[in-house]
This record gives sequence, C-alpha cells and structure tokens, in this order.
Amino acid sequence: MELNSESGKVTPRVRLGKRLRRLRERKGLSLRQLSEQVGGYSHSYLGRVELGEQLPSEALVDSLDEFFDTDGVLGELLELAHESLIPDYSRMFLGKEALAERIQVFTSSHIPGLLQTEEYARELFRQSLPRETEDELSERVAVRMRRRRILLRDTSPPYWAIMDEASLKRPTRSIGAMVGQLRHLLAVAAHPRIAIQVLPFAVGTHPMPGGSLTLMTLREGGTIAQVESFASGEGVHSTRRVVELTERFDLARSMALTDDASLDLIRKYLKEYEDECDS
Repeated sequence: MELNSESGKVTPRVRLGKRLRRLRERKGLSLRQLSEQVGGYSHSYLGRVELGEQLPSEALVDSLDEFFDTDGVLGELLELAHESLIPDYSRMFLGKEALAERIQVFTSSHIPGLLQTEEYARELFRQSLPRETEDELSERVAVRMRRRRILLRDTSPPYWAIMDEASLKRPTRSIGAMVGQLRHLLAVAAHPRIAIQVLPFAVGTHPMPGGSLTLMTLREGGTIAQVESFASGEGVHSTRRVVELTERFDLARSMALTDDASLDLIRKYLKEYEDECDS
C-alpha cells in the first residue's frame, strides 16, 4: 500500500482506488464488467487505479461518478490526489490562483508553467524527475495542464510573463516539442489578457539570474510572491519582501523587449527549430 512517507497516512491516490473498489464490489461487478459499463476503459487500467498504482483521467472519473451516482466524490478525491503532486512549498500559493486578479511571472531557464504545452512539460519533468515512471510523469503533466484553465476563463486574470532568452535558446531533447511550444506561445500571445516579453541576451546581466518569480495580486488587493530555484522554493508574504521582488520584476520588465519585438524573436527561434526538424 502506498503511504505518505512523512505522516504514514494513506495517500489520496490510494483512498480513491479503495473507494472505487468498494463501489464496484457493492454492485457485484468484475473489473471487466465495469470496463464495459464506463466506456471501454481497459480492465487492467481500472485495476491499476484500484491498487493506487495510477491516477485515473478526469474523463474516467466523470464516467465513474455518473455510473455509481456518487455526486462527484471520486472527482473530489482525484483533485486531492492532483494537489498531492504539487510540492509542499507551493501548494498553498497555487491554491490561490483561482482568486488572482493579476499574475506576473519571470522565468530564467524555461517557459512559464501556465504557458507550457503537454509535450514540453513532459520533457521538463522527465529530465528533472528521472526516477519516475511514464505514468507518474503523465499525472504531473495532467496537473499542470489543469492549471492552464485559469487563463481560458471568460474572467481570466491578466497574465504577464517575462522569460529570459535562454528559455528559447535551450531546446528540449525533442526539437518537435520545442516547435510545438513556440507555436503555442505565439498563439496564446494573441489573447488580450496575456502579455509575453523576452529579456534578451543583449542586455547583459539582470536583476533575477537563475530561478523564477511569480507575483500574484489577489482580489482583496494584497500581493503574494513565490520564488523558485532548483527543486526548491518559498512563498513570500512579507510586504517588504514582496515590494523588493516587485521592484526586481519591474526592472526586468523595463529591460525586456517590447511585446512585438519579443514575438518576433520567438518567431526567429521557431523558424530555426522548424528548419532543424526539416533537415
């Protein structure tokens, strides 16, 4: 049984699987019979979910909640399981994204998370978490893709992203993934609430080398921050520190290319990667 190594408690993933098994057994169904009832998901897949070896997709959970008439209970357990994949230091911070009135992000070595494609995110997770299985990586990617929904709402908060040119220059192992990622950047940049700027190599040193910074202004008017570096991070609530970090962000923004020039630079890199794919 998978346990939380710190508290010894059963994880949300295992709780979901145990609940599903009880629901299935109460109806007197085998895994194969349940598979037939919920759209043909393989019985082996359902078995892995019951054992807590794999998280189900949202589509499967929706089908299961409807079939068992559980009023969304399995969906709530899936959400808890997804939250457990988020590092402790950022779980509370990211939990406030839905309350954000504005989000500002600076990244020094990769595309900001909410602007990432599935393939690009998978490449990043694969390199940073080499011991995880493909299923585990898929779960992390799914969590990141779910977070992107905040930018697709009718009332989405303004999102201002500044990225170092290094994030464009350093390719993923799959050039195709980089092509798809840069095309996605150009597409989302057309959204009226999304602004993308690039801090070019030409400006030399800047106030935020290494790591990333996220500033989130909440509905009540306060601003909180999160600073991340290699496999670690911290939430920042102190007004003084938030002001200092905001000043760093503003300085980086003043050094960055304009929106139009930034998109032109992205197109330049995109063409180079496309040419490399064709060669």
